[in-house]
Amino acid sequence: MHDTQRHTIDRTDLASLFSSGCKPGSEWRIGTEHEKIGFCVDTFKPLPYEGKKSIRTLLTLLSESVGEPVFEHGNIISILENNASITLEPGGQLELSGAPLATIHETCTETGQHLSLLKNATNKLGIGFLGLGFQPKWHREDIHWMPKERYQIMKNYMPEVGSQGLDMMLRTATVQANLDFSSEKDMTKKMRVSCALQPLVTALCAASPFVNGKPSGYLSSRAACWIDTDPARTGIPGSVFDDNFGFESYVEWALDAPMYFIIRDGQYINCAGLSFRGFLDGKLPALPGERPTLDDWEVHTGTLFPEVRLKQFLEMRGADAGPQAWICSLPALWKGLLYDETALEKAWQMIADWTHAEVTHLRQEVPRTAFSTLFRDTNVHSLCEQMLDIACNGLKKINALNEHGENESIFLNPMIHAITHKKTQAEMWLDAYHGSWNGNIDRIFTEAMHP
Repeated sequence: MHDTQRHTIDRTDLASLFSSGCKPGSEWRIGTEHEKIGFCVDTFKPLPYEGKKSIRTLLTLLSESVGEPVFEHGNIISILENNASITLEPGGQLELSGAPLATIHETCTETGQHLSLLKNATNKLGIGFLGLGFQPKWHREDIHWMPKERYQIMKNYMPEVGSQGLDMMLRTATVQANLDFSSEKDMTKKMRVSCALQPLVTALCAASPFVNGKPSGYLSSRAACWIDTDPARTGIPGSVFDDNFGFESYVEWALDAPMYFIIRDGQYINCAGLSFRGFLDGKLPALPGERPTLDDWEVHTGTLFPEVRLKQFLEMRGADAGPQAWICSLPALWKGLLYDETALEKAWQMIADWTHAEVTHLRQEVPRTAFSTLFRDTNVHSLCEQMLDIACNGLKKINALNEHGENESIFLNPMIHAITHKKTQAEMWLDAYHGSWNGNIDRIFTEAMHP
């Protein structure tokens, strides 16, 4: 939060939160966030917060070598280190929120160092973490809630607005890439391209075919979960496809999404379902007569969950968690598409006449059928192949080299392999389940565990 921004605001200030992120191309960076699903290696059961084999013990151990621990009511909930952090999701999923970095080479080094550090700690504790988009065996009731106030507010509110919100909170895991923009016009183009292509990325990265110990009927059970979580704050905003879309358009969409909470003196005040528009007019029942600050607006917009979220940068949010190679692939894909001018223009030409209704339909279909999902006179596999080709050429043109003289297109190899073999990670897991595993879901805990 920004202590310098504790002054009240009006509607004219709202877009400034987003426009303040504009920066020249020379300063563009990539941030990568990835979640992992924890379990006890002897029982495969989910990790509790308390105990010898627990999230608290792990975070305490990690804080000794990583950085500064952060506490809420005496409970360690995250670790801060420079521009990165290790944070805690509702069901004990552990997330690395990576630093803004210049190249994917740096991103993959950061990811490798994090996983290595985590492995050293988990080996001591007898726990492990899965690179999957959905908890494969255990039911919602088996998952332990983490002790963060915001999660209690969300836990109570989620069932009022969708049937899958609690599953999303407790059982899913994702990889996210964050990218910069130079101006409102640049943001608008990147937002439209990324929203249109996001269902393709969901299909390409599908890696969660199991729920409750058996095949779910979906290739991305994580993405299926999001379809019925909370339609007022999820999905793809229709205004993104309007010709006049910009910062103010996103403001209007965000204002239409109900609030969760506000924070005063470190305490969470439940505002679930209330209107930020009303807050602007001093009509928030929880704080009668008080008007919001920019901090309040930032908190509110951070509790919105569209497939592509606008902050001072763009967050690409629609991919399943996976192994390290796939974690590195996602930011490489988006960098190749959006950070080279020629590639961005080709991506724009690819999706320029796609409608919001078509993209929304794609989002609803790809969790089940991934590559075989039909679109107009083609299918998602062919579209992913086209998208990957654009990204690969973009990365080659950017030509950020490692010490071996390789450009960042090398990180697209897992995706290229999936396209070449016409098989997602999820379909490979299903082949193993129906084949060598003989229907034993416990095998996933050893074979999908982060090394």
